Amino acid sequence: MRYYNFTAEPSQSADDFFMNEAIKEAKIALSLDEVPIGAVIVSNGTIIGKGHNLTEQLNDVTAHAEMQAFTAAANYLGGKYLKGCTLYVTIEPCVMCAGASYWTQISRIVYGAKDEKRGFSLVKSMITHPKTEIVSGVKESDCALLIKNFFLSKRK
Repeated sequence: MRYYNFTAEPSQSADDFFMNEAIKEAKIALSLDEVPIGAVIVSNGTIIGKGHNLTEQLNDVTAHAEMQAFTAAANYLGGKYLKGCTLYVTIEPCVMCAGASYWTQISRIVYGAKDEKRGFSLVKSMITHPKTEIVSGVKESDCALLIKNFFLSKRK
């Protein structure tokens, strides 16, 4: 399957293409003064759910980008399981979001930058579904730069 984006390189992979879409969501969060994390869920080459952090807007600590995307994708499909789907998220999911991914039975999680302080890989037990493939480092520097610049601006 080939993904066309007339502003992108012709050799762009599907993972790069959809991570760029997650980055667009992160930039929406940034425009709302939210921590700039974005997520999209893809099924058969189509985005079926997307989200960005809304924790400040909704005053809800659970309103993470992944949670928004899970809800949107489940509503799109009309069911709670996301088998055959891929979650693209700009930052490694936290333990809460990784745990939620377990219950969705999502087939793949692709993330950009590692979260050294709160990422699910810090937990030594199996928190994602055992059949979920994990891919890290897709557009890592772009994703990390968004977060880094956001927090640098908050410290000024």
